[in-house]
Amino acid sequence: MRVFAGIVCVIACCLQTSGRAQASAPAASSDRIAIDESVLLADLRALSADDMQGRKMGTPGGEKARAYLAARFKAAGLSTVGNHATFLFPFTAPAGTSGANVVGLVRGLRQPSAFIVVSAHYDHVGVRNGQVFNGADDNASGAAALVAIAQYFREHRPTHSLIIAAFDGEEEGLLGAKAFVRAPPVYPESLVLNLNIDMIGREDRNRLFVVGTRQQPFLAPYIARVAARAPVSLLVGHDDPAARADDWTTDSDHYAFLSAGIPALYFGVEDEAQHHRVTDDFETITYPFYVAAVRTIIDVIREFDAHVDEFAGRRVTK
Repeated sequence: MRVFAGIVCVIACCLQTSGRAQASAPAASSDRIAIDESVLLADLRALSADDMQGRKMGTPGGEKARAYLAARFKAAGLSTVGNHATFLFPFTAPAGTSGANVVGLVRGLRQPSAFIVVSAHYDHVGVRNGQVFNGADDNASGAAALVAIAQYFREHRPTHSLIIAAFDGEEEGLLGAKAFVRAPPVYPESLVLNLNIDMIGREDRNRLFVVGTRQQPFLAPYIARVAARAPVSLLVGHDDPAARADDWTTDSDHYAFLSAGIPALYFGVEDEAQHHRVTDDFETITYPFYVAAVRTIIDVIREFDAHVDEFAGRRVTK
């Protein structure tokens, strides 16, 4: 993912106290969402360790990362999707390089045939000039978050089904996401929304950005409700095509879904100074913000799960 600083539209900048009631949103404050912080950080540390060799697609480090995530998906209690025997969905890139997505399922309790895809890429840029680029924020932070999200929703089952997808090849041109959208493991029409996570781990101003409401204003009210109770400042922006250097619309895996007409939003931070730098390490992650961001995204998923029927079947144009 590439990120650039810019002006955004603030939809909320509220750090709520835990006992404060929300008149327009009866759900509990996001910071009450229970996740195991130590396990989340352990997964982030493991995925961004030197022995993952920067997780570049088509390398032993990438294979090790996907094996780690498949094991963590199994431990979290995810099911495989459809008739697929494993969590791994191999694909071949146009240049012949092989990759594999890691995909699991939380089956919905009441409407299991409608699917929200929660995604993050796990690949990074590998080793350059003998230096390992660990990609802690980009995007071990998102991949580790998927495991915490899976664990939460296995314990708090959603109404609709969740596909938890760790994509390979994002750094090579969104290859894993494109492969998934081109041949999804469920009926394409049953994919109602993609929520994509890419770089949520390093932020010293407590700001988490949501990209995509400018083109999809029907999604904005749900984000606003979560923002009113979130432990981070949830902001919308970085999606104005007129500001080309500051438009993240095409910068991560959500764009593969948008290109297919599937509603999609992207969650990330401004971390340009560390982007694709050798210093993007676990030790420089902003741990309290990262944990709060994961809780906020879980709350966003809960919000859409409760209301997705209001726009299910709707398609968007690029």
